[in-house]
Amino acid sequence: MLTVGVKNLVMCDKNGAVCEGEPQMNSEHEALAKLSNPNHEKGALCDVIKNADVFFGLSRPGLVTPEMVKSMAKDSVVFAMANPTPEIMPDEAKKAGARIVGTGRSDFPNQINNVLAFPGIFRGALDVRAKAITEEMKLAASYALAGLISDEELNDDYILPKAFDPRVCKTVAAAVAKAASEGKASV
Repeated sequence: MLTVGVKNLVMCDKNGAVCEGEPQMNSEHEALAKLSNPNHEKGALCDVIKNADVFFGLSRPGLVTPEMVKSMAKDSVVFAMANPTPEIMPDEAKKAGARIVGTGRSDFPNQINNVLAFPGIFRGALDVRAKAITEEMKLAASYALAGLISDEELNDDYILPKAFDPRVCKTVAAAVAKAASEGKASV
């Protein structure tokens, strides 16, 4: 997210916002704090989610309430990806005011699943004998996935291709191979 220009990324753990200078942080927290939370926001998730444009959940079921979604910015985006039970059910997030909702579940629109990226990323890397997966390769995969949805198809319930779209792996692999070849140091 930082690579694509997100300026105010606030990460939370079970205790709330990860903030530089807080006591009792482990080395991973300290590293994350140096990269994120430029405004030194503090508090629980319910505090820092207020007025947020986007929530990315990679945690546990039921963590986000409808009230928390209501406190977010207008036209907010909620990616609740805990699986099988997300941080908030997609229909609840929509009802609470989120404009776009993505989930790890296949029974709701906008399923976010690593199968969209990894087969193609690995295929592309192997095709050019890349020795590492770089940020450029991951970004190329992201843009390739986004490019599979035409402007005419794009809507709040269809922001990325389906997991079994036959175009996904080949398109991602080609983009990753090209990015790896252009970044010759990693090949």
